[in-house]
Amino acid sequence: MRRLFTRPRRVSASCRSRAPLAVGATVALLIGLGAGAAWGYFTTVSSGSGPANVGTVKSVTVDGATGTPSSKLMPGTSADLTLTLDNPNSYSVTIVSITQNGSVTAVGGSGTCSNTGVSVPAQSALNIPVASGAGVVVHIPNSVSMSATSDSGCQGASFHIPVTITVEKG
Repeated sequence: MRRLFTRPRRVSASCRSRAPLAVGATVALLIGLGAGAAWGYFTTVSSGSGPANVGTVKSVTVDGATGTPSSKLMPGTSADLTLTLDNPNSYSVTIVSITQNGSVTAVGGSGTCSNTGVSVPAQSALNIPVASGAGVVVHIPNSVSMSATSDSGCQGASFHIPVTITVEKG
């Protein structure tokens, strides 16, 4: 004869207590790993280095002066200096200083002009933008002077003044 009812199996006390313990340990481990990863993600600090290329600034050249200065140079006064520059860089630069770099010569005039009395005092607090390209005309305000002792034959002359300019990427 067959039995229709089966007796419940007896599970030992040690087996009953292991199952919840194993599930609890697994859940605690997963929560701990997740919290540790989140803490590590939000508190990580790092640094490093890598290669970088810096372009070379090309020299800006002074070609001469063209155009008409906004002020006339007369004995005992200062006037604007007009320069024509070539800026071969692909960006604008800023003139930050200018100094005279040689002797001044005169062309034309009403007579003998051996004592021009013309000079470009050194200036180091300039902020004059120069666009990229060739033939850029720049006016530097009150940067050329003529002494009161200049020869009277210098009237109407044009002056060739060698200068050195310092530029920065602007």
